[in-house]
Amino acid sequence: MSERGRASSDAVLERLTGLHPKLIDLSLDRTWRLLAALGHPERSLPPVFHIAGTNGKGSVAAYLRACLEAGGHAVHSYTSPHLVRFHERIRLAARPHSKLIEEPALAALLDECERANDGQPITFFEITTCAALLAFSRAPADALVLEVGMGGRLDTTNVVARPAVSIITPVDLDHQAFLGNTIALIATEKAGILKRGVPAVVGPQPDEARIAIEMAAEKTGTPLFIHGQDFSAHEEAGALVYQDEAGLLDLPLPRLAGRHQIDNAGVAICALRRSGILPLDRAAIAEGLTHTDWPARLQRLTRGPLVDLMPGDSDLWLDGGHNPAAGRAVAETMADIDARDPKPLILVAGMLDTKDAAGFFAPFAGLATHVETVTIPDAPASLPADALAEAARSVGLDATPAISLAQALGRASVDAGRASPRILICGSLYLAGHILRDHA
Repeated sequence: MSERGRASSDAVLERLTGLHPKLIDLSLDRTWRLLAALGHPERSLPPVFHIAGTNGKGSVAAYLRACLEAGGHAVHSYTSPHLVRFHERIRLAARPHSKLIEEPALAALLDECERANDGQPITFFEITTCAALLAFSRAPADALVLEVGMGGRLDTTNVVARPAVSIITPVDLDHQAFLGNTIALIATEKAGILKRGVPAVVGPQPDEARIAIEMAAEKTGTPLFIHGQDFSAHEEAGALVYQDEAGLLDLPLPRLAGRHQIDNAGVAICALRRSGILPLDRAAIAEGLTHTDWPARLQRLTRGPLVDLMPGDSDLWLDGGHNPAAGRAVAETMADIDARDPKPLILVAGMLDTKDAAGFFAPFAGLATHVETVTIPDAPASLPADALAEAARSVGLDATPAISLAQALGRASVDAGRASPRILICGSLYLAGHILRDHA
């Protein structure tokens, strides 16, 4: 791709950020207006798997796409945010695997949406989601995996009148300023994607979230399929065992690391079976689970300049989770890895100032030997390294602010002493994107 080609979509994206004074302003009015001007592309989509939730949305989306493609189906997908380039958000159907939207097509779509919007107020996510829906409406596919951006009820993706299946992954505290300050309120917003008569798959939930979702489903006439009640997934003898009323599947473990990925895979399998549109055999599901790729979700970095800096037999991991529930899942996985292969765990963390840093760090108390904190490069909303170190110390962790990522990694190697360390870069998808763009 030429530098000129790269500049064209980037230039339009930069202009689109100025069309609304707020980055986030949850409403569907502006979206409906633009979709009408574009000829209502949301009415011409393939069967939709619509995914809301706090954690696990991206992993479930990745499992769905991988399993469907393993079964020979052509799949569009829409996820956010991107890690390195905007193009990652829009994948267009192709066989055997979907492909990132190409630069000329993206630039043309963004330009078309900008012209149709005619300078009226609209947020960046709203207009770019409309561009994605326009792209999906024009290219044939067997399915569309559509991830909610934030919340659900007023999220821009919630314009699909009748998806094949709705999915709500685990709900926890995040984005409280926009969605409410309790898990029940947040779950109610997420449940805004439920549609009358459309099956909805519900992942593992805190009781207050599950109750809120059940109440919403009763009002909308939505049949629910709830983890632990209507389906289950667990690890047994090195395999994933999935079961629902249709029967039992004995499957290989997912490629993605962590116990929580067993639950995410189970949610995806249930959604595939409940959608009723694209039946898959066991072989396709098994192949999909073992070939799923989802960067910056407990990703082990095995090459690149940062790996080259690590001493001896050290590990370098990358994860973009940024809320307390994500902290619990990642810490649990690190503990499992340590049980098999003990090494001192050192965190290199950066976080945005809107996140619960202490809540994220708390599960690592007694597990991580040290935390190096950084201010995320080129992220105006980054929590300063010294404030992040204080948050880590408040939950009993030993923490030191660093002036750069290089200094943090260098000190992490030294702090481990003679033992080869296990270093986890964590706390933000923005930090993960910086790592993958410039260092991996």
